[in-house]
Amino acid sequence: MGHHITVESEQYIFKAETKKKLFILIAAGLVLFAIGVFMAMTSDHGGHEGHAAISKTEMLANAEPAQVGHAEGEHHGSANWVKRIYTSLWMNNIYFVGLGIVGLFFVCIQYAAQAGWSSGLKRVPLAMGRWIPIAALLTIGLWFLVKGDLFHWTHHDVYEGATADKILTKKSPYFFWPLHAGSFPLFYFVRMVLFFGLWYWFFLAIKKKMEAEDLDGSTIHWYKSRSLSAWFLVFFGVSSSIAAWDWVMSIDAHWFSTMFGWYVFASWWVSGLAFIVYVVVKLKEAGYLKIVNSNHLHDLGKFCFAFSVFWTYIWFSQFLLIYYANIPEETVYFIERMRVAPYNWIFYLNLFLNFVFPFLLLMTRDAKRHMSMLKVVAPIIMIGHWFDFYNMITPGVMQYGGGFGLLEIGLFMIFLGAFVYVVLNGLSKLPLVGKNHPMLQESLHHHI
Repeated sequence: MGHHITVESEQYIFKAETKKKLFILIAAGLVLFAIGVFMAMTSDHGGHEGHAAISKTEMLANAEPAQVGHAEGEHHGSANWVKRIYTSLWMNNIYFVGLGIVGLFFVCIQYAAQAGWSSGLKRVPLAMGRWIPIAALLTIGLWFLVKGDLFHWTHHDVYEGATADKILTKKSPYFFWPLHAGSFPLFYFVRMVLFFGLWYWFFLAIKKKMEAEDLDGSTIHWYKSRSLSAWFLVFFGVSSSIAAWDWVMSIDAHWFSTMFGWYVFASWWVSGLAFIVYVVVKLKEAGYLKIVNSNHLHDLGKFCFAFSVFWTYIWFSQFLLIYYANIPEETVYFIERMRVAPYNWIFYLNLFLNFVFPFLLLMTRDAKRHMSMLKVVAPIIMIGHWFDFYNMITPGVMQYGGGFGLLEIGLFMIFLGAFVYVVLNGLSKLPLVGKNHPMLQESLHHHI
């Protein structure tokens, strides 16, 4: 093992100037958002022009009459600009929900795998988990605000009378059980509350054990954390997939993909990894995390490289299955995204940002070991997967009236500023390195 290295305790100081930069980011986001809303309101009367690149007959080919009626009637409800705000709020929220739970997921994977290399940087993903309670409040609050416009299946009229939607009626127990279709979706809502409740409970339990380890130093806390992590990973495997169906896939309520849970997980996971990499690099630049060297960065870089390829594999598998089966009810999902602006350019940009660039830029050993390269690739991956969530959520709601501009960018800046603030504030609450971690020496002697 080599000689024993002592580690000095490090404490992150959340400086006033850092807070000021984040407040400026949020303020700039608010200004852009306000301008974007104003522009959307003034152009709303022409919101549907120019989007006829794909014919409705093609999109709705082979759909049942009831379906066609509802699909065409999905522009009922709020004005186009209001829908854009709702869609963007929901999409940004779901993206950052993922970053919060992936922080906890990363920590749990390290414990369950008994990994030693990462013991010096686990406090960064742990701090991301502090977003979970905020995400819970935002998700529940926003759901009541946006459900009428985003979730077509919440309307009671689609389950009534001669024009009742047969497909949604069959799916209704998944949302409404034990109540009747079209009433309050109790089963759906209980799942939402349960998932956030348990994610937060696991986060608090593991954080408590990590804090206790700092004071005590015995291995009992590490063993307890490992046990909790194993249970969390089992629960996360189930809950993250169902959350993806509930919060994203049910927007396109007639369409489904058996790979969708994996797809959303892959997008969340690689975005979270990129965020961890970026924060670790910025902390190193500021003189923190002396324990982290180029070997640790190499491992983080490999994670980003490998899971960018994994995301692409899932993306291509889902696309290929639907492409060669060529069933109209399935292909409509991709046809809409490939032929209607602005989804079409985002559809192709997605592949460049999330596969081509990370693959080429992180391919060599040196690239993964240099902070300058990781600092470029990590934001590319994060922005790329933000676009990925845009294209998962927006077309199902906005259809031909979708837009992309200052409104969406401004909201992203607001969410990003708030998220980073919560993470950095959380980092300042605990020592940056758990000096009593039983595998800390392994991390200090880590070499690849």
